[in-house]
Parts: sequence; C-alpha cells; structure tokens
Amino acid sequence: MGQPDRTPLDWRGYLLLLVGPAMILWMRRQPVGAMAVTLLATATFLTCGFAYGPVFLTPIIMIVHTLVSGHRRPAWVWGLASLVFVVVYTTWFANGPSGWFHNLTVAACLLLVLVFAEWLRAFRERRAEKAQKAAEEERRQASEERLSMAQELHDVLAHNISLIHVQASTALHLIETHPEQARSALSTIKTASKDVLSEMRGVLDVLREGAPRNPTAGLDRLDDLVDRSCLDVKLVRTGEVRAVPHGPDRAAYRIVQESLTNVTRHAPGSSVVVTLDYGDDALAVTITDDGAGKRDAVTDLGGGNGIPGMRERASALGGSLTAGPHDTGFRVAAALPIPAKENP
Repeated sequence: MGQPDRTPLDWRGYLLLLVGPAMILWMRRQPVGAMAVTLLATATFLTCGFAYGPVFLTPIIMIVHTLVSGHRRPAWVWGLASLVFVVVYTTWFANGPSGWFHNLTVAACLLLVLVFAEWLRAFRERRAEKAQKAAEEERRQASEERLSMAQELHDVLAHNISLIHVQASTALHLIETHPEQARSALSTIKTASKDVLSEMRGVLDVLREGAPRNPTAGLDRLDDLVDRSCLDVKLVRTGEVRAVPHGPDRAAYRIVQESLTNVTRHAPGSSVVVTLDYGDDALAVTITDDGAGKRDAVTDLGGGNGIPGMRERASALGGSLTAGPHDTGFRVAAALPIPAKENP
C-alpha cells in the first residue's frame, strides 16, 4: 500500500475489509447494529496494523445513515468513541503519524461527517413535513370540493324537483278540465327535467380530469332561472351593474334559486321581487314574496337545509344572510362582498 510502517494485507485484512460492505446490506434493517459491527471491524483492522486505505469509507457511510435514519444518539456516541480510539491508538500504539495536529485533523473530519449527517437529516425532515402539509392541504381542498359538490347538487335538485312536483300536481288536477293548461305544465316539467340533467352534468364534470373546476351557474343565467320558475317574479337590478368574481356570482345565483324553490314549495301562488343592488364593495341580493300562495303550499316534500345552506354560502365569502317573515310574506336578504368599483 506504500506504507512501509504498516503490515501488508493478508486474508484477515481482506476479511475485515469485507465486513463493512456486507453490513451495508443489513443497515436498513438494523442501522445501529450494522454501524457498531462496521466500526468494531475497522478498529480491529487498525489494531492489526494493516495499511490504511478504503477501510474508512464504510464507517462514514454507516454513521451518516444511522444518524439520518433517526438514531442520533447512537451515531454520536459511536462516532465520538471512534474518535477516542483513533486518538489513543495513534498516540500510544501506532508507528504512524501522531500529535495534536493529526488528532485535530481526525476530529475535524469526524465532526464534519456528523454535522453533514445532521444537516441531511434536517433537510429530509423538512422535505417530509412539507410533503405532509401539501398532502393535508390537498385532502382539505378535496373535502371542500366535495362539500361544494353536495351544495350544488342540493340546490340543483331541490329547485328543479320541487318545480317538477308542483307542475305535475297541477297537470294532474287540470288534465280533465283544462287540458291546455295541463299541457303547459307538462311542457314545464319537460324543460325542468332537461335543465336538471344539464346542471347535474355540469356539477359532476368537475370530478373529471381536465374538466372546468367550477360549475357554470351564475348571474348571467338569472333571467333564464326567473323565466323557468313558474312564479310571478319581478327582477330588479340597481346600482352600477358589472361583472363580479366567480364566488359571489355563483353564490348570488344559488341564493336566488334556493329562495324561489322555497316560494314554489311553501307559497306557490305568491308574487316575488328579486333585487340585485350593486354597491361600491358589496352585492346585495334580496328576494321577497308577498305570501299570497301559502294556502297552496306543498306539504309532502319534507324539510330541507335551504336557508342554512344559503347562510353558509354567504359566510364562506365573508358576507351575511338573513331570512324571516316580512309583512305577509317572507324575505331573504344577503350581502356578498365584491371588489370595489374603479373610479373613472
């Protein structure tokens, strides 16, 4: 090996040199044990006086792997014990280099290995923590999307099924005496069933890869919603009418839709006024009915979560919603924040 003061390698030396690589195959199962065996084999190699060489490579690998895998204390204890052994051996037993400079060099190299292992461990932990946070955020977003899908399906189904139910009841009542009116009710049922299938397809498409992430219902379809409601609805827009972001746009549409659904179920003959007031930094949505159709309320559709759902939509955007009796009827009023209008 070019080191005349050391013993040439024999079968014992080669056997000790093979211990380290053999322990690499075992270090994933027992990192501390593999490191201990490797360091002991290295100490034995040095004690036998064999020439220096690649014998120091596997101990470095073992110390780094043990520390990175989470066994910090054993790595530091065995590393410092190895330093003590090298200092004692080179100072009192070896014929090679010794002295404070040599010992400080060995200590510096070993500490550099341990510090590097600590840095690598911290880096991996930060990366794992970041990946975990990303996974949790992805799960949270998926949960919010599922909740959004549930709300969308509730609004779509509640509105259209209620409309279909009311019109079917009307058709059955009028089919003998007023067939033309019954035919009109059946035509409304046909349109409503087509619309509910179309809207459900739009809601469910968000689950498909590459599909738009948001349903398309918005205030641009409000006039069509009013026309399909089979109610006496007056739509009023005040303030500076302008495009609003998707969140309040969809929420306003769904609030109006749910409110008309409630009128269809609980006061189907009532007159309704829907007002959209575009303020400086808020969109005010008000739906008021006169309660004239309460006597014709549909009583066999069960309860629902319409008002709590509307309130949740408004709150999610930082707005508010109130609902309650108003004169002889009922009023729903929502305030949804929107960007302030730009001054000319």
